Amino acid sequence: MADILSLKESVLVYLDRSGGLQKLTEDCKRFSDPQQTEAVYGFRITVNPTDIIEVDPILGDCVLHDPLRAIVLFQSVCFLAIKTLSLIEKIHTESQVNVILNFTHLPPFPEYTLDLCSFPRVYGPMRPVSMEGLVIAMTRVTKYTQGARFLCINDDCPCSAGFRHIRVHAPGATESATVRNDFCCMMCSSQLKEDVKFRVLGDKQLVELIHVKALDVLRGYQQSSLRYQSVTLFLRDELCNSMRIGRFYRVLGIPAHVHQSPNITWSVEANSVQPWEPEYCHKVSGSFQELLEVTASSPWTFPAIVAHCFGLELTPPGLYNTLKLSLLLSLVQTQTATKDIFYNLDLLVATTDTFILDRLMTYSLSLACRGVRHQASGEIFASLSRDEHGTGTANIHAGSALLATGGICMLGDLGYYKKDRLDSIQSVLESHAVSVFIPGRKYGEDADQQLSFPIHCSFWALTDTTRRSGRTDCAVLGTAEMGSVPLQLADAFGLVIQCRDRVGEEALLAQTVHTLQQAVQPGKPQYPSSWEFTTQDYQELIAHAQSLQVELSPAAEKIIHGYYMASRRVRTQSQGVNMSVASIKLLISLAEAHCKLCLRTCVLEEDAVIAVLLCENSVTLKHGASALIIPPDAVFPCDLEDVDGLHRRDATLDELHQNILRFIYNYAPGADAYIAEE
Repeated sequence: MADILSLKESVLVYLDRSGGLQKLTEDCKRFSDPQQTEAVYGFRITVNPTDIIEVDPILGDCVLHDPLRAIVLFQSVCFLAIKTLSLIEKIHTESQVNVILNFTHLPPFPEYTLDLCSFPRVYGPMRPVSMEGLVIAMTRVTKYTQGARFLCINDDCPCSAGFRHIRVHAPGATESATVRNDFCCMMCSSQLKEDVKFRVLGDKQLVELIHVKALDVLRGYQQSSLRYQSVTLFLRDELCNSMRIGRFYRVLGIPAHVHQSPNITWSVEANSVQPWEPEYCHKVSGSFQELLEVTASSPWTFPAIVAHCFGLELTPPGLYNTLKLSLLLSLVQTQTATKDIFYNLDLLVATTDTFILDRLMTYSLSLACRGVRHQASGEIFASLSRDEHGTGTANIHAGSALLATGGICMLGDLGYYKKDRLDSIQSVLESHAVSVFIPGRKYGEDADQQLSFPIHCSFWALTDTTRRSGRTDCAVLGTAEMGSVPLQLADAFGLVIQCRDRVGEEALLAQTVHTLQQAVQPGKPQYPSSWEFTTQDYQELIAHAQSLQVELSPAAEKIIHGYYMASRRVRTQSQGVNMSVASIKLLISLAEAHCKLCLRTCVLEEDAVIAVLLCENSVTLKHGASALIIPPDAVFPCDLEDVDGLHRRDATLDELHQNILRFIYNYAPGADAYIAEE
């Protein structure tokens, strides 16, 4: 008894020092309405384990290793404080005080960390642990019983009135553990009956959390025999809707075994939830740093060499340089800056050789901090199932796009998709959101419900141009065959790249020789060069470039704005093509990505030139050429086999830069105010 009193004194000291008593006083004001009488009154108390250990190490050990006993101690102290200070006159017994301890953190030791790859599914102490993972599914918010009042059916028993029998939800308990009809009176052993009008309801939501390494299986680059199993989290009351599908979180919770005869389910009662992101290496390798110093005189050379040397395990140097650069730009630009701000760069590749380019894009996907390879037979956005934990409500499962939140979702060849699926992809590309219809009758609700989820990822896709689309406008100068992809869907992608073989049979021969040499001598460098970069070098470069915060310079802004205004005027008048505001976003995104790939923080005019050339080539492939005449491979107009090739490229880009300025000067309204005629 003396030990319990000592612990209660420590609880009181901690509440006084931490401001918990003041918060308790404020919380009691919510129940001041005399007309409102409840069986249970809930209070959340913030617990800092470090501060508690400083007050009383024994109490700290109790909080960390026996939280249910700690709750009883805090409950007793809070009840005495409420009665002593006359905060709530309607509370008559200690059991009416429902205390929930919210941990601020846990000690940074392995004993308090739960690895979702190897967590134990056996009986053990119900103590708080910390875990990190990815949300792959969640239910709608439903109701559960926080507390209930029971009365004895024997009128002569003192328990037939008052608040002597109160049942409160405990971690791991099911609804039947709180409310059912076979409870007996502790005094006379008669049956208890619930007083329904005193039942207190709360909100409940179930979430499936899985280890972050499960995403490595979804990339599709390397086959793995590993299988990852998710764990079910119970979010209650204020924690409901604190997590979003496809996001990473750090969760403090108490493991529990939920008994649902004849099964026992291992789950976690969440205590606190915080957004979390895995840590990635942001350093730049010595090879890239040396290259950056050597190419400092030209704003275009560094990203050109980076793209030229990219993916040499799959394609020989010089092939698909524009595509490689576009993939790198999409990788460095795709990220979630804040909760609601997202940067993306969607990419559609038109080609006659989908096999090689599919391999190149899959390899690029492996470099993303987060990437998902979607299978055409799977669910791309979201699917529904019935919750298996007794509620029967709808359980919403993340599809590939939601799992790729903040990263890349690779769709593969769009020729394998049905028309309704292509329409859905187009809708999501345009709105960056997906709607999920939940039929109420099927999932135990009175009314149907429509939920909307934001889609924050970049999409990569292929289209086989050997499949004729039946387009009637392909005779327009500059347009390209899009295979089975409708023009509206190609427009929704934003950036379209056509991989054409500039040297015809020579390119095919080079690719064939490259593939055979890789098969005979795997891993052996085939192209000796002064610049050799590993896959890890590219991963670190992309991660570092992603982390850069860039801003547009006035010169770059003028180029982007001027080109957009001139192009909208020219194409609207001559082709009837409406250049939407999405074109501005695409131009800015491309310019910022090129700036990041150059490892700069200020977007220069030269970055805007690359953005304009890529965008103009893309629009030309879809709608035909305009008054701005540029070559098909404007970003890589010549081979980069030596230094002279790099100099020729810089000279050509300078000429194209002047062509863009002349185009803006001639067609953009008011351009003469910021562009000199000479």
